[in-house]
Amino acid sequence: MNWPSSIRSWKFARNAIASLLAIAVVVLMMPARARSQLGLDPCCAIISAGLSSISNLLSSVVAKPLGAIQQIEQQSVNFEQQVVFPITAINQARGLAGQFQGQFAQMRQIFQLPVSSATLPTPQQLEQSLLSRDPRAVPQIASKYASLYGTVMPTTDAPQAVRDLVDMTDGEAQAAMKKAVEIDALADLELQAAEKINQQLQTAAPGSAAILEAQSSAWLVRANAYTQSAMAELARVRSIELANTGAQLKFSTIHANTLQNSSGQMLQGAQ
Repeated sequence: MNWPSSIRSWKFARNAIASLLAIAVVVLMMPARARSQLGLDPCCAIISAGLSSISNLLSSVVAKPLGAIQQIEQQSVNFEQQVVFPITAINQARGLAGQFQGQFAQMRQIFQLPVSSATLPTPQQLEQSLLSRDPRAVPQIASKYASLYGTVMPTTDAPQAVRDLVDMTDGEAQAAMKKAVEIDALADLELQAAEKINQQLQTAAPGSAAILEAQSSAWLVRANAYTQSAMAELARVRSIELANTGAQLKFSTIHANTLQNSSGQMLQGAQ
């Protein structure tokens, strides 16, 4: 039996029951008549017949469609529990999420192992800022870098081209260091988000899987963006190295030309 026919049967039974109840109410509200010689009240017979008709109607017309509806609903529940959301698969997924939670804790411990190696005070200060994983340490990197590597030489000590080259190299080196601290901090946030999503998976209802999947996808896109940012910074560092190499070749050429001209002038003066 399909749903439209069940609905039509239910509507018919509902209308029939309402009509019979209305008749019974009207009969009850009628003035009492004289009892028959046998002592039977005609109203009782009418009410009894009406109630008997209602009972038969409920048994024959209403019970069957309701039984069919209940059977369909039970089949739908069984399909959801056995095919769409099988309890065995759900329990396995939750157990796997619990295992991942332990692995995430181990990863965090390994990820936060100290790797500092500097032994002298000035390098230690810069290294501490670089490995702090704290964005608030970024403004301190410039001064600590200058204390360790020095600043751009004065104009009286080097040509302007050399000073520009040194300034660009120092600037990109500091930028890469600052970017490394930021990416470390972002990596910590990503690990925290992964652990939180994994904890939600352990207690999540089957219907919320799509929401958690969307959250995971969003964090994955962000992680890819952070990775691309780190790759871009590495590309900038590499480009500065190549530029420095090219600049040194140019300086060597200029020095060679200067030396050649000076040598020529000295030979001409000697003649």
